[in-house]
Amino acid sequence: MGENASFWESLVVGHPVCSEWNQGTEGSFYHLSSVFFVLGCMAGSGVFGLLYGYVFFALSFFCTCIWAWLDVCAADVFSWNFILLVICIMQIIYLAYQLRSVTFDKELQDLYSAVFQPLGISLTVFRKIISYCNAEVVTLEREHCYAVQGKTPIDKLSLLISGRIRVTVDGEFLHYIFPRKFLDSPEWDSLRPSEEGTFQVTLTAETKCRYVTWRRKKLYLLFAKNRYICRLFSVLIRGDIADKLYELNEKVSLDSGFRFDIRLPNYYHMALPEEAHSTTPSIHVQDISGRRNTAKKQ
Repeated sequence: MGENASFWESLVVGHPVCSEWNQGTEGSFYHLSSVFFVLGCMAGSGVFGLLYGYVFFALSFFCTCIWAWLDVCAADVFSWNFILLVICIMQIIYLAYQLRSVTFDKELQDLYSAVFQPLGISLTVFRKIISYCNAEVVTLEREHCYAVQGKTPIDKLSLLISGRIRVTVDGEFLHYIFPRKFLDSPEWDSLRPSEEGTFQVTLTAETKCRYVTWRRKKLYLLFAKNRYICRLFSVLIRGDIADKLYELNEKVSLDSGFRFDIRLPNYYHMALPEEAHSTTPSIHVQDISGRRNTAKKQ
């Protein structure tokens, strides 16, 4: 204990105090190094943020090496900063290679910028979503069907890139699907991974459409391996369902006045009273916009 106390006393108390401060400056390279280091500490998150930080750290250590070699003439200061400079350069090369390898077509790049980038999703994660599940961009010609009511199996998940999709049930119009919206999010959410089913609506292209599609089984395999991507799709799909429910709840109702989502029959049956299960309800599509205009005039 006494030896430890003497060590700390010699280190703190016994250390000679600066009797006179240096009146001069350390040179421009030292100050420039400090400026670059401060800029490097302001880096953000993600691949671009790391690249930004390591570039300025490398410049800072490079300036410190020049300062140690020319002004201070200290071999140890030069050596340590040179090692840190090499480490930063290696990190820059690695990050630049990652960014260079993540390249997409213009449609997928626009999709990333509009949907995934605002959520803080990096390009590397987006590459996993696209490449691991063999996602493909498909063209749907005008008046061609993406899904037919009661016939098309629910075996994929698709996100509309361009165009407009018309959703109908028994020939009755329900709503439109616009770009950057899922085509089959309610069907996806209504089934468990082990279940199978068919579409209860018909999806028809009103214009020439382009959409990116993932196979259901491969997407579930990715979710099992990467929980972060699973949570991401859960947020996107449920937000998309909420938008569709908002449109449908204003248009579809039963004779009893009970509103339900025609694309989620499981929830509908759970919500109806038991005596209503034995009867076949009729569907009324209401023109809410006309009723609102009438109310405004009154």
